[in-house]
Amino acid sequence: MEVEGTVWAEIEKAEKENRRELVLQGLAVDKKIQTNGGIHAKLYSLVLLNYLEVSQCPSLNEIHENIKKLSHLQSLILCRNKISSVPKSIGELKSVKVLDLSVNNLLALPEEICLLSELTTLNISCNSISALPNGLSQCTKLSSINVSKNALAQLPEDLCSSRLELLNTIIASENAIEQLSNEIHNLPALKVLDLSNNKLLEIPFELADCAKLKEINFKGNKLKDKRLEKMVNGCQTKSVLDYLRAGGRGKGKGRNPDGEAADRGDGARNVSKKKNAAKQKKKKEEEEEVDNMNRMVVRVLHMSDSPTALMVKVSPLVKDVRPFIVCCIVKGLNLKPGNALKRFLVAQTKLHDEVCGKRTTATIATHDLSLLKAPLEYGARSPDELKLVPLGRKEMKAADLLKQLQHEADEQRKQKKRQNVSGLHRYLQLLDGKDNYPCLIDADGHVISFPPITNSERTKLRKTTRELFVEVTSSTSLQICKDVMDMLIIKMAELNKLTFDHKEEADSDGEADRTTEPSVDASDTPELKVLQVKVVDAEGNLKVVYPSKTDLTSDVSHLTIVR
Repeated sequence: MEVEGTVWAEIEKAEKENRRELVLQGLAVDKKIQTNGGIHAKLYSLVLLNYLEVSQCPSLNEIHENIKKLSHLQSLILCRNKISSVPKSIGELKSVKVLDLSVNNLLALPEEICLLSELTTLNISCNSISALPNGLSQCTKLSSINVSKNALAQLPEDLCSSRLELLNTIIASENAIEQLSNEIHNLPALKVLDLSNNKLLEIPFELADCAKLKEINFKGNKLKDKRLEKMVNGCQTKSVLDYLRAGGRGKGKGRNPDGEAADRGDGARNVSKKKNAAKQKKKKEEEEEVDNMNRMVVRVLHMSDSPTALMVKVSPLVKDVRPFIVCCIVKGLNLKPGNALKRFLVAQTKLHDEVCGKRTTATIATHDLSLLKAPLEYGARSPDELKLVPLGRKEMKAADLLKQLQHEADEQRKQKKRQNVSGLHRYLQLLDGKDNYPCLIDADGHVISFPPITNSERTKLRKTTRELFVEVTSSTSLQICKDVMDMLIIKMAELNKLTFDHKEEADSDGEADRTTEPSVDASDTPELKVLQVKVVDAEGNLKVVYPSKTDLTSDVSHLTIVR
C-alpha cells in the first residue's frame, strides 16, 4: 500500500540532503508502518537513491509497484519483514545489483526478477518459496545466489547455464531438493556450493569438472553411496571431488583420460587378484582417513571446575539499547600457523554478513583474554562519555568516532561513486536515535567493545593469542545470541581442525610473531575447550550462563561435544 500523510522525518531528511542512501529499520519505523498502513508514498520520490534498506519491520507485508520509480537503485535490501509478495514492477529496476528479500513470507517470485540484467547478488533465504522462476540465466552478471531455508524441490535447469559465467556461489541448503543437475559443470566460476540438508540421493560426478570449486557442503543428505555420504560429512572438498572424479566405488560412471564414460563394472572383472587386493587396501585406508577426519571435539569446561571463573554484570541501562548478551572463553584455538588468524577473521565477517544480518540482529566480538581484566560490566554510556581505542585508531569519544566514520562514508560516496559504503561505515545507521550506546567495560575501566560498531585495539586478537573471550550481543533476543555463538564455536572447531590437518608453518603469511614464547601444545590437538561464563544482573542474580546443557546441541555428524 502506498500511504500519504505526514512525511516521515527520515524521508524528509534524505530528500533535503539529496541522500543516495537510506536505511529504515527497527521498532520505530515499524510503528510508523503499522500506524500508516504501509510505507509513506514520499519514499518513491527519492529518485537519487542508489541504496535503500527497509528491514526488521514485521508490519511491512507488501511493497508498492511504485518502487519502479527508484530507477537509480543499485542495492535494494528488504530483509526481515513480513513481505508476502513482490510487485512485477521490480523488473524495471534496471540498475539493481544487490537484491535481498531474505526472512520474509514470500511464497513465490515474479518472473520479472529475471529482467534485472545488472543483478550480481540475490538473497531470498528464509521464505517459503516452492519454485524459482525460469529465466535466471538472463541475469548474466549474477555471482551469488542464496535460496536456503525455502521449500524448493528443485533448482531451475538454467541455473546451470553456461551464460552464468560469473556465478561463484550457490547456497541452497535446507530445502527439499532431490537432484543436482549434471550440467553443473557449465559454471566455470563456481567456488562455493551448499546443498546441505536436502533430499539428494546422488551427487553428479560432473561436479568434479568445476575447476575453481573450493567449498562444498552436502551434509544431511541420505546418499545412496554410503562411503560418499560419510565423506561429505567429514572430508575436505578436494577429497570428495577426487572421489567423484574417480567414479566413486567403481559403481556408476567415471572418466577415462579422454573424458569419456567408462564402465568400471566390466573393467573390474578383468583386473588381477593383485589389483583387487590393492583396491581393498586403498578402500580400507580411505575409510580410516574419513574416520580420522570425523574426529572434531569441543569440550565444555564448567565454571565449578575453574577457580577464576569470569563473570559479566549487566547494567539496567542496556535494557532500552541492546539488552541481550552471552559470553564464553575459548581455549585451544591455534591462530599462529600460516593464515589461521586471517581465516578466522574472514569466517567471523561471513557470520556477521549472513547469520547476523549485517549486525542488525546480532554482533560478535572476540578478544585476547590475557589483555583484559575481569570482572566485566556490560552497560551503556552517552556518546560523549563513552571513550575507547577503536580498532586501528587512537582513543576517542564514541560521538567523535561516529562523526569521523560518517565523514569517511560521505567521502567514499563522493570519491568512489559507490552505491554503498564499506567497513564500519555500514553500521552507523544502527545507532540512530540512541541516547546511550552499549559497551563492555573491564575492571580497569577500559571499554573493550562498542557493539555493533567496533572492538578495542587493546584486546585485539593476534597470532600469539592463546585464549579468547567471546561475546555475542543483540537487540532482538537472547536465543539469537546463543544460536550465533553455537555457530561460531562450531566454525572455530572446523577451522582449528583445518589448521591442524594442514600443518602450516608459523608466520607463512609474512606476519611476524610478536613474542619469542615457545608454541603451546594447542598444535598437538585440534580439540577446543569452551569455558562457561556467567552473566548476572546488577544485584548478582543469574541471567544466563553459556554454554548450558541446552546449548551446543549441534547435529553435525563429525562433531563431538564432551560435557
